[in-house]
Amino acid sequence: MICRKSLQLLAVLCASASAFAGAMAEAQSQSDSCLQVQSACRGAGFMAGKSGWPGRRVQLDCVEPLLDGRAATKSDGLTLPAISGATIKACTLSLHGKARARSTIAARAAIVPVQPVPAAVGSPRRPNIVLILADDLSMDLVSDKGGILAKTMPNLAKMQREGATFTRFFVTDSLCCPSRTSLLTGKLPHNSGVYTNVPPSGGYRGFMDHGNEAASIAVALHGQSYLTSMNGKYLNGYKPESHPSPLGWSDWGVAGSGYVNFNVVVNENGTLVMHPEHLTDWLAAKGQSFIAKAGGQPFFLELAPFSPHGPYVPPTRYADSFDGMTYPRTPAFNVRPNAAAPAWLRAIPPLSPDFIGVIDATFCDRLRSDRAIDDMIGSIRATLKDLGLAQNTYVIFTSDNGYHMGEFGLRPGKMTPFDTDIQVPLVVVGPGVAPGRTIPEIAMNIDLYPTFAELSGLPAAPQADGHSLVALLHGQPAGPWRSMAVIEHQQVSRNSDDPDLASPKAGDPPDYVALRMQDALYVEYGGAAPEVSYYHLTTDRYELNNIAPTLSPAMLQFLHQAVAANHACKGAASCWQAQSLLP
Repeated sequence: MICRKSLQLLAVLCASASAFAGAMAEAQSQSDSCLQVQSACRGAGFMAGKSGWPGRRVQLDCVEPLLDGRAATKSDGLTLPAISGATIKACTLSLHGKARARSTIAARAAIVPVQPVPAAVGSPRRPNIVLILADDLSMDLVSDKGGILAKTMPNLAKMQREGATFTRFFVTDSLCCPSRTSLLTGKLPHNSGVYTNVPPSGGYRGFMDHGNEAASIAVALHGQSYLTSMNGKYLNGYKPESHPSPLGWSDWGVAGSGYVNFNVVVNENGTLVMHPEHLTDWLAAKGQSFIAKAGGQPFFLELAPFSPHGPYVPPTRYADSFDGMTYPRTPAFNVRPNAAAPAWLRAIPPLSPDFIGVIDATFCDRLRSDRAIDDMIGSIRATLKDLGLAQNTYVIFTSDNGYHMGEFGLRPGKMTPFDTDIQVPLVVVGPGVAPGRTIPEIAMNIDLYPTFAELSGLPAAPQADGHSLVALLHGQPAGPWRSMAVIEHQQVSRNSDDPDLASPKAGDPPDYVALRMQDALYVEYGGAAPEVSYYHLTTDRYELNNIAPTLSPAMLQFLHQAVAANHACKGAASCWQAQSLLP
């Protein structure tokens, strides 16, 4: 089934952020009215998210007709539900009202000054750093196959031509909060204490409770006279209405649950603002404004859109884009796991033809969402060029984790140890970065903290578990390099507050530690029935055949010891030694 017009937009426009005091109450009431309309449509038999099934869809075939005054009609045999005029009016106001509701919360000005201490007169001009961190952006969305990259992200393709692309870049866990924590602190999950999206083992609260706030790259840069700006998605569970800006940030524009992308409530330096425009577009404008106001002071800017995370909501201008594109059918797509596959994977039932159509439709919405991120890349780089800052600014593009959609029959999701989930893009442009380079060395998101530290002239970060990528970026001899990346995952709790909570059919593996080597993947699963997997990627690129039973006892012993060493290491020296083990 091919893609049709995006059906998420109206659903998202009906949604709003969580209720909070004062002026936000009216906006929340209107949003609740939209949710009532959607609920009634689902109760009448209309199906949520089935953009490939004409005539029975919640938004286009039920909600929209109701808001247009076409109640009591039928659609494909289904009768539209009866909704009170007051409810429909309130929902309509939620969709079309442009007023910004504001409420002020306590700021942390005493801890995070608006302006950091200026650099000493005569000190060398330090580079600016712009980090663009997408949410759930997988490698299939930036593939050259079928011209996907050129069609959906031409500005990212330009970055690749003008900078360096890492071909083996991996996250420490294919899950939002632990991955973002690793990026901010340079720490593996076993050292950050953050394994999930919700407390006590994760989320904003878990991040804070485990002492990660003061260990972030923002604190280090801010303390060295960098302006620091955080925008978009910070950590799961951050509540803009009650949580102040954390340590180290001189500028703050962060949402809580912004996955709906429209009418999102943002904490802007202590003031709550509801933004009716698409959040990615607002982030682009916010980033441009911050850059223009930096006034020659070095800055670190993070722009973190909630796209293309589900519910995969693109801007309205791209609602009709990329029709006809389908999700890549690799050899792993809907293949049945064989007898050697881990038990959790063998339990996944195959996809139905109808659900494959849903995957195709949602894949197109992900492409549409990426197009907006690409617009942001283009606008930020244009601003840097116009202000004469491009030659002294590093722009880094990456994602917090990958995403699978149908491999092994898995419903859309993440958290597995497979490359679909743990490998993400890393593209860098900036001073000293040769154009058109590809870098095959294994890199990890824990490497970004020490990389940013070195680029900005900070002392080495021995407390971080990663290793600076600056030598690789500048084409210099980097010496012996690591032989493996480590991925540490804990099985998620069934917590309804987790935005990544999904059906076990989407992949719900037990605890595991995985080693992603140059051309192999080794996984040790915990739980009630421990298992091991080993995939040789030279001959089995799509990780279809677990050949662990064929490995020699000596090799299995080495891999087990390597897992133990990587899962226990602490700090740059210890973890580099563990990551550099060879059989």
